[in-house]
Amino acid sequence: MKKAKSPELRPLSGASVEQIAQQFAIPDLTLPFWRFRRKMPAHRIVRLEGEGNYTLFHFADGSQLMVSLTLKKMQSRLPANVFVRLHKKNIINLMYLNDIHPDRFSTGKSQLSVSLINGDRVEVSRRKASEFIQQVRGFRQELLTMNSAAGTVPMA
Repeated sequence: MKKAKSPELRPLSGASVEQIAQQFAIPDLTLPFWRFRRKMPAHRIVRLEGEGNYTLFHFADGSQLMVSLTLKKMQSRLPANVFVRLHKKNIINLMYLNDIHPDRFSTGKSQLSVSLINGDRVEVSRRKASEFIQQVRGFRQELLTMNSAAGTVPMA
């Protein structure tokens, strides 16, 4: 029997992401490239993946971009109420969270993982699991508060 998703974990539609980005006032990121800088809309970032001294951006349209900045440096430039570091190599955008999966291993230990709207599945570090759940609840509560004040519900 398939478990029904709780209402607070329903994914957001594309129009909702744009609306929420405006409500949360998510700024654009200025990223360095060879001899120039370019602004990128931060709300279109689904996930950031650290690869040594580089960060690979995964965008909502399926495109990817690599920048020569560490994941730690990128984390400091992102709004903490929307972007969450799950693991030493991954940061996700909560607006693109699809579901949370409590996986069990044959050893009896459990491990959380998340699936994103673009189909990516990312493990959550055991040390960061409880902090991650609190951040998801806080994000969803802030979203509900904003929507009740505005009289809209952007859930898909």
